[in-house]
Amino acid sequence: MPRDVTAPDAPRPRQLAFYTLVLMAFLAASGVPTPLYPLYQESWHFSPFMLTLVFASYLFALLLTLLFTGALSDYLGRRPVILTGLVIELASMACFLMATDLAWLFAARILQGVATGIVTSALSAALMDSDHRRGPVMASVAPMIGMGLGALGASLLVTGAPWPLRLVYVVMIVIFAWQVLGLGRMTESVTRRPGALASMTPRARVPATVLPTFVRTMPANVAAWALGGFSLSLGPALAEQVAGFHSSLMGGLLACILSVMGGISVWRFRRFTTRTILLLSSTLLPAGLVLVLISVYLPSLALLITGYAVAGLGFGSGFMGALRAVMPLAPAGERSSLMAVFYVVSYLSASLPALAAGMATQRFGLEATIYVYGVFVMLLSLSVLVSVLRRPVAADPAS
Repeated sequence: MPRDVTAPDAPRPRQLAFYTLVLMAFLAASGVPTPLYPLYQESWHFSPFMLTLVFASYLFALLLTLLFTGALSDYLGRRPVILTGLVIELASMACFLMATDLAWLFAARILQGVATGIVTSALSAALMDSDHRRGPVMASVAPMIGMGLGALGASLLVTGAPWPLRLVYVVMIVIFAWQVLGLGRMTESVTRRPGALASMTPRARVPATVLPTFVRTMPANVAAWALGGFSLSLGPALAEQVAGFHSSLMGGLLACILSVMGGISVWRFRRFTTRTILLLSSTLLPAGLVLVLISVYLPSLALLITGYAVAGLGFGSGFMGALRAVMPLAPAGERSSLMAVFYVVSYLSASLPALAAGMATQRFGLEATIYVYGVFVMLLSLSVLVSVLRRPVAADPAS
C-alpha cells in the first residue's frame, strides 16, 4: 500500500488546481498543432486529406488507449498513471520539436493520443477525488478552455516569435516537465490493488434501458464533435478562405473561440435542466453555422468569428446535454461501459467526418465541402431539437 494514501472526502484545493492545470495542458497540447498545419503543408507539400489523417491518428490512438486503460488508475493509483501519460506526452512534444517530414507528425500525434488516452480517466478521477463538488465541473470545463488556449497561444508564437515550427513545443516541454516535478508533491487517493491487467479488457455497451434516449440525444454530441474535429483540422484553411490571406493567428483564433465558448456554455448552463440544455445546443449550433456559411459566401471575417462564437455555445452544451441525458439512466454498475461508448462515439465523430471532409476538399474544393459539411452538422443538431420538442427527455425529471 502506498504510504501517502489519503481519504478523498475532504476537498483539497491545491490538488484540484494542480490536476486542473495538468488536464488543461494536455488539451492545450492537442490544439497546438492546429495553427501550424498550414506551415507544415507549405513546407512538406501534403494534401488536405493527409492533414486530416494526421489529426485523426491522434483521436484513434486516444480512443484505443482510453478503452484499454480507462480503469487502470483505480488499481495502480492516480499518480503512476498520470506520470506515465506525462512522460509519453514529453516524448510526443520532442517528436514535434524534431519533425522534418510527415512521418514525424504521425509519430508525434499518435504518441500524443496514447498519452492523452492514458491520463483522461485518471485525471478526471483525480479531480473528483480532490473535490467531489467542483471536480466534475473542472473536468468538463478545463479540456475545452485548455484546447482553445493552446491553439491561440501557438498562433501568437507562430505569428510573432522566432522558430515558428519549434518554439511552441519548447514551451510545452517546459510546462510538462514542471508538472512531472509537481506530481511528486501530490498525495495519492487510491490504494493499490491487484487486477490491473484484468481491468484492461475493453467494456463498451449501451444498456437496453438507455438505448432509446441514447439514439434521440446522441446527434447533439455527434454534431458538436464533428464541428470540433473540422475546426481543429481544416479550420485554418477555412479562415484563410474567408480572410483572403494567410494568417496562422486566424486559424488558432477560430479554434480558441469555439473551445472557450464551449467551456463557457458548460459553466453557464450547468444548472439548467437537461431538456433546456439540449434545446439551447440544437438552436445555437445551427444558428452559428448559418452565420459561418454566410461568411464564406460573402466573404466576411467578422461574421465568421461571430458564427464560431455562437456555434461554440452549442458545441459545449451539446456535449454536456447528451451526457446528462443518458448517464443517469444507466445502472451504477454499467455507467463505465456506457461512458466508453460515449467516448467512442465522440472521438469517431471528431475524426471520421473530418477525414471525409479532407477527401472531399481534394475533389470538390474547400468552399463546396464547407457548405455540405455545415448543412450535415446543422441537420444532426436540428434533429435533436425536433425530438426534444416532441417528447421530453426521460432522464430529466424537470422536463
